[in-house]
Amino acid sequence: MNLRVFRGEDPGGVLWQPRLEFWYRANKARGTLPERYRDASLLDVYDDCRASVRYFTRPLKVRHARVKERTEWLDATHQAHYYETPIGTLREVRAYDDLRLSGARSEYRVKSLDDLRILEYVLQDEEWYWDEGQYQRDLARVGDRGAPQFYPRRTPVQGLFIEHMGFEPTIYALMDNRERIEQYAALAGAADDAMYEVICRCPVPIYNLGENIDANLDPPPIWREHLLPWYRKRTEQLRSAGKFTHIHVDGAMKPILGLMQDCPWDGIEAATPEPQGDVTLEEIKEALGDLVLLDGVPAVYFLPSYPESILMECVERVVEMFHPRLVLGISDEIPPDGDIERVKKVGEMVAALG
Repeated sequence: MNLRVFRGEDPGGVLWQPRLEFWYRANKARGTLPERYRDASLLDVYDDCRASVRYFTRPLKVRHARVKERTEWLDATHQAHYYETPIGTLREVRAYDDLRLSGARSEYRVKSLDDLRILEYVLQDEEWYWDEGQYQRDLARVGDRGAPQFYPRRTPVQGLFIEHMGFEPTIYALMDNRERIEQYAALAGAADDAMYEVICRCPVPIYNLGENIDANLDPPPIWREHLLPWYRKRTEQLRSAGKFTHIHVDGAMKPILGLMQDCPWDGIEAATPEPQGDVTLEEIKEALGDLVLLDGVPAVYFLPSYPESILMECVERVVEMFHPRLVLGISDEIPPDGDIERVKKVGEMVAALG
């Protein structure tokens, strides 16, 4: 069913594909799984909710010849990660919740333009390869619950924003040292070429550009100049290799809605309508045209603060507006305090649709 949606064929029903991984891990760790799930695996929960699995494998691997990586816990909730190279060391720190399940960077690895040179060394020291053994084990584990797909790393400038440098320092660097940032982006893109060569040869049919787009960080000028050229290059490259692609847009969308069809990808993941997002379902539909919508149901509707009837009405509207170009899901994940019974009811509802 997954691939039929992307091929533009009749999927034979509505594909319900919520992401339950974080909900399951968080509730298992804090001992709050519902009684019937006490001894259940994650796949058991998916089956009980009559749901498909989206992300379950990542056999794309990287190793280094000269760079050494290590991690250490600085205290109960802060973990440092080091990249040790012959020309210097990068350190980043992530701050985690008490269960160590969710974290955010409190210290970026690139703290100055001098650190870019070390990051470039790390990228140039990479060797990408495919772990076929892991891939086959993952396929056997998940079976027919979903088509394999995963997301490579972010494109160069978006990677600086989110992973390496932070948004504000990157913006200042773009204004004050544009040539240096462009030099880095070109080198990082060349490093990505080796990664995409492996991806294009592998058997996975669907790829997500896991960019976490937010129009507040990626407004039209940034989008057009620093992001879109890379998106076009990679989607065209993947399409030539027979792959489908979609991009993860889980933040504000309104300023870039009109740009969603400027790239030859096949779908948009995690587009989030009101009241959680800043756009309506009608605006999303107009912007996507014939592109596949992955998700579409606001995650907040799975919280007890919203009536269940609003959730079910939303599901009906999303199916009516987007099916068959739809992979129905939660934009973008059910929160730990979300009601799993609602996930199951949506599964039963869409199963009844045929």
